Amino acid sequence: MQVKFGTFGGVFTPCVLTILGVIMFLRFGVVVGQAGVLFALMIVVVSKVITGLTTLSLSAIATNTRVKGGGAYYFISRSLGVEFGGAIGLVFFLAQAISVAMYVIGFAEAFVGTFPSLDVSMTSVATLVNLAVFVCVLIGAGWTIKLQYVILAILAASIVSIAVGSSESFSVATLQASLTPSFSSGESLFTMFALFFPAVTGIMAGANMSGDLRDPARSIPRGTLAAVLVTAVIYLVMAVMLGGSRLPEQLQANSLIVSEIAAWPALITAGVFAATLSSALGSLMGAPRILQAFARDNVFHWLRPFAAGSGQGNEPRRAVILTFIIAQVCIFLADLNSIAPLITMFFMITYGSLNLATFYEAITKNPSYRPRFRYCHWSTSLAGAIGCLAVMFLIDWRWALASIGAMVLLHQYITNKEVAARWGDLRSGLLFERTRRNLLRLEEEMYHPKNWRPIILALSGAGWDRPQLAVYGHWFTSGHGILTLGQIIQGEIENRLERRTAQERLLHEFIRKEGLEAFPAVCVAPYLSDGIESLVQCQGLGALRANTVMIGWPSEVKRADAFGATLRTIARLERSIIAVRFQNESPDPWMAPSGTIDVWWRGRQNGTLMLLLAHLLTTTPEWRNRTIRLMRVIEKEAGRAEVERHLRELAEEARISVTPHAIVSEKPLQAIRETSRQAALVLLGFEAPEEGSEQEFYERMEKWSGELERVVFVDSVDNMSLDS
Repeated sequence: MQVKFGTFGGVFTPCVLTILGVIMFLRFGVVVGQAGVLFALMIVVVSKVITGLTTLSLSAIATNTRVKGGGAYYFISRSLGVEFGGAIGLVFFLAQAISVAMYVIGFAEAFVGTFPSLDVSMTSVATLVNLAVFVCVLIGAGWTIKLQYVILAILAASIVSIAVGSSESFSVATLQASLTPSFSSGESLFTMFALFFPAVTGIMAGANMSGDLRDPARSIPRGTLAAVLVTAVIYLVMAVMLGGSRLPEQLQANSLIVSEIAAWPALITAGVFAATLSSALGSLMGAPRILQAFARDNVFHWLRPFAAGSGQGNEPRRAVILTFIIAQVCIFLADLNSIAPLITMFFMITYGSLNLATFYEAITKNPSYRPRFRYCHWSTSLAGAIGCLAVMFLIDWRWALASIGAMVLLHQYITNKEVAARWGDLRSGLLFERTRRNLLRLEEEMYHPKNWRPIILALSGAGWDRPQLAVYGHWFTSGHGILTLGQIIQGEIENRLERRTAQERLLHEFIRKEGLEAFPAVCVAPYLSDGIESLVQCQGLGALRANTVMIGWPSEVKRADAFGATLRTIARLERSIIAVRFQNESPDPWMAPSGTIDVWWRGRQNGTLMLLLAHLLTTTPEWRNRTIRLMRVIEKEAGRAEVERHLRELAEEARISVTPHAIVSEKPLQAIRETSRQAALVLLGFEAPEEGSEQEFYERMEKWSGELERVVFVDSVDNMSLDS
């Protein structure tokens, strides 16, 4: 049975031991000596503010979701999505793995400084310690966490020793001399901040063990916040005591100055060893669990072997081995001063992303974002994210840009791989909130003729029955408007619910398979006319309701009455109508026929929409470079030049490239048939028939179109303008 831990053992203790680690014993004196007490206090405060704000964000997310293994990676990936989560997961794992090297090198530095007579290299000591820590972690988290209680007792004793010793040697004069900076060559406030900041990054030590906690939602906020506050007090008091006990040059020259100040130096030695070992243990326990959770999400297939766990506790032993190897490579290649700033950048990116995730969760008003932790506001999360970004650039703008660039490349790589996430993330929430706000704005602005766009409801049936309707609807709206494919199932709704669901799924699959930019809409109604009325009236949302209905032209005269009634209903609902009449269905609906696009102009009532539809066709790859002929039949040759000039002016006003033609003929029907015989598409205007004249209307329009292969009849409600 896997051992589970509570707030004190699973969160507070690991956090405190990681925060009060190698930097406190071996580099905090240098920070105070270089920056001065005042700046050192500011460094501590700023660092704690950033980690404190991040802890608030961490607490909010930890109490908003069922927490599993993976710590910060798990939280970020489930909020910002697989792309951000994948990039952060890799960076955070590397940060934790390199931290192991930092703590082990700190141990070696303290050991060599304490026992100079042994004449051993720091690399050798660091390697042996890294190996010992590796063996401890390999045994299991339960044994390691129990060992941390002993280390915590030693650490507490060493802090008491520092407090007693510094109080005995404290001098107001020394403190005054240490208040202001004494930077040596190449050092500054920001280099000291970069050197110190890894000391406070231990806030994730408890969260990294999220899979081993009894109640993560309770333990992570309480344990982490308590650790942040306790260690903040210790560092603030210690900065003053160090500054009042030794002069700046003494603090700078000796990395083991705390051992000289302490009342019982042996406790400091034990404290250094305990702190560095515990921090190394914490990082070597946390990093593999991040990698294991990351690998289980299968973001990178080549990391899949590290998803495996061992034993009842599901220990990530393969990931432990990899972490050990990375730490050992860093031991061979780097030292404490060079590793600390690099880790600072990695942690800053992680913390910034965590704050960003919480900020987005809050501002999108996602109903699923209901954290039980009430002390986090979107403003605190935003402040934390901005603080992390600002500090990164203040420390080293080149490393900051390089780190952000690496994150962008990782994000883009994962995006290009099209990794499918099995969990919801806030991108859908952010998209929903943006859509909601835009819909409300469109409600006020969309109805102006300048803002007109084709929002087409194509009554295409099942889609595959009338593919030409679906494809032409896609062409008319692609990149410019919205297309909905509508299907009506006749019958009583009680008997057709299962069929409706199945048809909607099939229609959605048809849209996906054909690569259409469209939405499915299936309606059940007792009669076809009732279904059309329901779809036309109710489909859409706010200003995004359909302004145009696309319908197929009936092939039989016996359907003229029902068809005419449908046209009349749509017109009364103030929707434009596109009625498509194709003589022969093409075997490939995506194959645009060769020839011109002929628009027969009879006035602005329908001509405006016809010309605009023709133009929209030519913006698609299939119809690009086709010629639009703007045509008009006139009776006398004398008016040809004037009419063509007028048509040209209309096109220029609309900023649409056309070739104007005035056709002189006393027989308009014959002129249209002969002139457009070879056209790819012909657009003609019409008006919905009056009641009782449906048959006559159908026969008249059939005469107009004659043997033309592809005709689109247009009835416009005239709510757009060519000059807009």
